[in-house]
Amino acid sequence: MHAQRGRFSAVCGVTFGLAMISVVCVTAPAAAQQPDGSGTCVDDAMIVFDASGSMSGNQAPGIANAPPRIDEVRSALAKVLPSATQYRRVGLVTYGPGPAEQCNVKLNFPPAQNATSRIMDTVNEMVPAGDTPLTAAVQEAANALDFRRRRGVIVVVTDGEETCGGTPCQLAEDLRAVAEGLTIHVIASRYHSFSWRGANHAAELGCLAEESGGIYVKANSEDELIEALRETLDCPRLAKSLNAPMR
Repeated sequence: MHAQRGRFSAVCGVTFGLAMISVVCVTAPAAAQQPDGSGTCVDDAMIVFDASGSMSGNQAPGIANAPPRIDEVRSALAKVLPSATQYRRVGLVTYGPGPAEQCNVKLNFPPAQNATSRIMDTVNEMVPAGDTPLTAAVQEAANALDFRRRRGVIVVVTDGEETCGGTPCQLAEDLRAVAEGLTIHVIASRYHSFSWRGANHAAELGCLAEESGGIYVKANSEDELIEALRETLDCPRLAKSLNAPMR
């Protein structure tokens, strides 16, 4: 049972006693804030999923038979999405797979309800390939969110930097100038794999997040990926309040 009043939403349950019936409600903000304070837990979201050729590399470089990085991201998503998609519509943009050594970007689908299965079915079938058109992929995700008129969240999960001539920081500045409440979070998966290229690449990714009020997170294990996804995509505060035992 749901009730809404003002800025608050109440989720109610019914308990039965010997002589009475009680209605018990747990109240949570209708626009519950993300843990980082930006946006809300119910804004539409787009995941930008890196499936470029580098995602086929080992999670632990130098260790034979280590699983590919893409498997680690898949596993983390599978653990977080069932909760996150309860509260918001989520869509998917992928980049990488397609013609070899090209900058392939695909809008798989715009924000949709109960999208866990659609997202996981898509990313589980992907074979890493291609370059890293990160800037174009973020622009595609922003378009899918109708960013000029609506609030939205983009969560980028990547193991490398832009390699297709785009400028992530400039895109973030351009979007900020015209976007209505667009927040971009960047999760650098296995960031040590590309840190040797210099600080400028990490700075570009950080700028993409900072310019939109998002966060830049380095994740070097599956546990760190899960934590980062929960912080940026899920709504742990709202989930905790709605799942609290009724008294």
